[in-house]
Amino acid sequence: RQKLFNRLQVILQHLKMSKHTDSTAEVLLEKRGGAGIITLNRPKALNALNLSMIQQIYPQIKTWEQDPETFLIIIKGTGGKAFCAGGDIRAITDAGKVGDRLAQDFFREEYILNNAIGTCKKPYVALIDGITMGGGVGLSVHGHFRVATEKTLFAMPETAIGLFPDVGGGYFLPRLPGKIGYYLALTGFRLKGRDVLKAGIATHFVESEKLPALESDLIALKSPSTENIADLLNSYHMKSKADQEKEFVLDEHMEKINSLFSANSMEEIVKKLKQDGSPFAIKQLETINKMSPTSLKMTLRQLREGASMSLQDVLTMEYRLSQACMRGHDFYEGVRAVLIDKDQSPRWKPAALEEVSDEFVDDCFKPLGSNDLKL
Repeated sequence: RQKLFNRLQVILQHLKMSKHTDSTAEVLLEKRGGAGIITLNRPKALNALNLSMIQQIYPQIKTWEQDPETFLIIIKGTGGKAFCAGGDIRAITDAGKVGDRLAQDFFREEYILNNAIGTCKKPYVALIDGITMGGGVGLSVHGHFRVATEKTLFAMPETAIGLFPDVGGGYFLPRLPGKIGYYLALTGFRLKGRDVLKAGIATHFVESEKLPALESDLIALKSPSTENIADLLNSYHMKSKADQEKEFVLDEHMEKINSLFSANSMEEIVKKLKQDGSPFAIKQLETINKMSPTSLKMTLRQLREGASMSLQDVLTMEYRLSQACMRGHDFYEGVRAVLIDKDQSPRWKPAALEEVSDEFVDDCFKPLGSNDLKL
């Protein structure tokens, strides 16, 4: 009877797995060799992350973490265009407008997942081939290994839609070299290909066409340690030759970025940019002037505080900020202007940095009592 019971268990497990590997599922979860593989499978939506995907991925990571036969976790996207272009902003906007729970649940469960990735006991390998923005960064950047390709396009573009670079942005951005994280967060600047590695966001660079071979080799590793996995990734990384000689896209501007973006307030950053007056500084001013003033102030403080906080404390802080955005004006207006009507002319309220009071910003950071994020 025990044998029969075991057999049934295996069949059930198999059915459960094959349900997840059905090609219409939004996320595919499968075990191959010693690897648990997560495949984001909404290619038409550029693999944007929604609540049901989060609710499938989280328990699976926790299960694999406990499984002695799972030695590593790989996450990737389908469709060839994107790893994951972000969170499902449209759904959150619709929910937030009518006070639906989704506006709380989405951020809460997404940040719990970000933390699970950041604390994962098994080596976690993200193949960030294609667009990797916002929520997609949260699914990758906190793991052990991030493999960029020539197709990788990284950005944290949240200030343009009245949000802030969340999913642990307050943790990893201020820890990038110099003030590059502040620059990326406030301007939404996009990094491409090898520059994602040079900025310190990716750990390895491999040509896109080599990823299937890399994945097969990862799956074939027999009870690998983190070192074995690192060695394999390094060997692929060393073989990649594309535009290796090119210098980092921001190299010539790093000195300016480090001095201009080290100011203590947004007003001061703007003042420094105006005083500098170089073509680079003027271009940054133009970009910053398009962003939500509230988001800019919130983001600068988020990064300054996050620089010395643990990932858990950062995510707790960001959950408070997410709920402040849900209560506010600019997030809905930003989504309208950029994603819905696409007129690209959001009417921010307040419309100027000077009008966003310190009291208002302080309020966004206040604890939410029993509604706080618990990690």
